[in-house]
Amino acid sequence: MIEVKVPELAESITEGTVLEWLVKIGDQVSKGEGIVELETDKVNLEVNTEYSGVVTKVLREPGDTVEVGDVIAILEDNAAEGTVRAEAEASKEPVKEEVQPPSTPSAPQNSKTLQPIASPSARKLARELGIDLNQVVSSDPLGRIRPHDVKAHLQTPVTKEKEEQKSENPSSKPAALQANQENDKSVERIKMSRRRQTIAKRLVEVQHTAAMLTTFNEVDMTAVMDIRKKRKDAFLEKHDVRLGFMSFFTKAVVAALRKYPLLNAEIQGDELVLKKFYDIGIAVAAPEGLVVPVVRDANQKSFADIEREIGQLGKKARDNALTLKDLQGGTFTITNGGVFGSLMSTPILNAPQVGILGMHKIQTRPVAIDNDRIENRPMMYIALSYDHRIVDGKEAVSFLAMIKDLLEDPETLLLEG
Repeated sequence: MIEVKVPELAESITEGTVLEWLVKIGDQVSKGEGIVELETDKVNLEVNTEYSGVVTKVLREPGDTVEVGDVIAILEDNAAEGTVRAEAEASKEPVKEEVQPPSTPSAPQNSKTLQPIASPSARKLARELGIDLNQVVSSDPLGRIRPHDVKAHLQTPVTKEKEEQKSENPSSKPAALQANQENDKSVERIKMSRRRQTIAKRLVEVQHTAAMLTTFNEVDMTAVMDIRKKRKDAFLEKHDVRLGFMSFFTKAVVAALRKYPLLNAEIQGDELVLKKFYDIGIAVAAPEGLVVPVVRDANQKSFADIEREIGQLGKKARDNALTLKDLQGGTFTITNGGVFGSLMSTPILNAPQVGILGMHKIQTRPVAIDNDRIENRPMMYIALSYDHRIVDGKEAVSFLAMIKDLLEDPETLLLEG
């Protein structure tokens, strides 16, 4: 008998939630093969078995919380594949049904589990919507099913008809929803994902543990926009990546952190830890909630390097493919609510960091150029939230003013390195 245990996940992560078993009782598994998918506070992980054998018992079900070291399955190294499943069926033990091959060639299967190949976020969405992944057609050239494929499946005539039939059948509705509809007050209860619960918990903790204040300024984006307009085609041709705003802001933040190092620090007990490196977190809206992947050593990267890395991290976030390494660390964070239309907001600190810069929507507004002239300019409000326990108001205001100056005269970013 071989016990399959939850391995060490990562620093500070001690537990997870079982999302989906990738094998079933009676399956033969090989050392290093993924057998279960866990949702942790930060990312989804596949747990690989350290041994070969036949799965004889599954001890935890989807939705169960497991901790590092918990036994979650049993293997037998001398059992015959298929025999265990037959014995389990004879004893009426719960055995997962065999998944039939998909009806379309665009949804390939794992030869061991007979399951279509799909991203974790696509599997989760399909479970929530009650969709059989075997029926979903993939638009991926390699056949991997992604969330947009699941959503597209909902729009097919057959699926629509089934959903309409369900809506007409009261017995198909959740009991809680039916009970509320009897009172003409319909609601839907959705369990928060582990990641959403963690986000909520940490945001509240920051409000209780940090002396958070926010200071605001505004930036005339004319110069940056002129450079982008003038250089965008040559930049794209040379570096095979588009010149966006994030590289300008990242470069400006690094330059300002060098001059005001307390905003690149953190509190540990009764000590200040001043970090001599610049790992900049970029907040990204992912399907499971806000994540902050990190651009490492941003001070050593070119504009093209920064744009390319941010693009890659953003895609991994949307595909739910970020690793723990992508998310760990970070000395300062930039968040851009402007992409969703936010004109002004107060960003919340990403603990244990002590500073976060908020970007917002660029909006054309009349600006006084001097005593005699008023011009329409592309303006952006920027916000700096900071921990007043170690950063004074003067330093915070000066930090934000330096970012404003660098962006309004972006050629100085080259001099700043």
